[in-house]
Amino acid sequence: MSHVKLFIPGPVEVSAKTQQAMIQPLMGHRSKDFQALYERIMPGLKTLFGTTQPVFLSTSSAWGAMEGSIRNLVTKKVLNCCCGAFSDKWYDVSLNCGKQAEALKVAWGQPITPEAVDERLATGEFDAITVVHNETSTGVLNPLREIAAVVKKYPGVSLITDTVSSFSTVPIGFDELGLDVMLLGTQKALALPPGMALFAISEAALAKAGTLKDRGYYFDFVEFRKNADNYMTPSTPVIPLIFALESKLEDIFNEGLENRYARHARLNGLVHDWVRRHGFECFAPEGYRSKSLTCVANNREIDTAKLVSLMKKNHLMAIDGGYGKIKGTTFRLSNMGDETDATIAELIAALDDSLAKL
Repeated sequence: MSHVKLFIPGPVEVSAKTQQAMIQPLMGHRSKDFQALYERIMPGLKTLFGTTQPVFLSTSSAWGAMEGSIRNLVTKKVLNCCCGAFSDKWYDVSLNCGKQAEALKVAWGQPITPEAVDERLATGEFDAITVVHNETSTGVLNPLREIAAVVKKYPGVSLITDTVSSFSTVPIGFDELGLDVMLLGTQKALALPPGMALFAISEAALAKAGTLKDRGYYFDFVEFRKNADNYMTPSTPVIPLIFALESKLEDIFNEGLENRYARHARLNGLVHDWVRRHGFECFAPEGYRSKSLTCVANNREIDTAKLVSLMKKNHLMAIDGGYGKIKGTTFRLSNMGDETDATIAELIAALDDSLAKL
């Protein structure tokens, strides 16, 4: 089969080097060899997360850690900040876990504001809040730093943050911001295959989790901490993906974090230039736009399904024709992971050709 290059917002394209790393011989997951592998990657993970806390590895999508956060940290009521498909779903997950929950909703394409968070937390009703930093469905980058500053005013409120498509594309800093959980899946910003979640937990959140009796087992934060202290995981880890993660950490630190942030901003700017040049608009407002993908507002009312088809048929490139209730009225272009000036130039040339054929 011909290879269709992925410019969708996840999973994103996986490099040949990363794929090669995954075919190393397996090892016993309770062996000293596995402990050595986990210990080797821990310093790099701590640097990327901006934390002195251990970073945990879960054989699951990010949703596993997202649900686990609800089960481990909500004792009273959770405020789910909803601004798109994935943040909206977190509210549903909270209810499905049997927790008291409230959705702080804004229109898709708009950010969550610190003022709105402050207003709800001031009621004293909540002991947890969930925020999707980069809402992939809408291309909105929420003001996490400002939201975190508000949450600090309310001791006992756990700040749980999804960074699946922002991690390593913009600086975050777990300890600096005072986050309680920071989580991601491997298939977006890290440009690894899907199947593993990474997360960090504050000491305060771990202590709180220890007081809950119905936090389950598979995503029990206390069990993750006990095991990580010995460079182990509570259940069988996806070892090929951990090999791939080790390879990816090597790539990231060879490039340098500041260079990685700058590359994502530059490539994102090239896509935005294309959007303006062709008379489209960005779905997210100025100042709140993702650096890892672009959600394009289809103000020209083109046939987005045909654009997606032409890109795949003529250029072997996959782009996304919009997600959920904004499918067709938007389309999405990813620049996250390992993309370069050259690959984004190829994407733009293919978009130009396909647009001319509509």
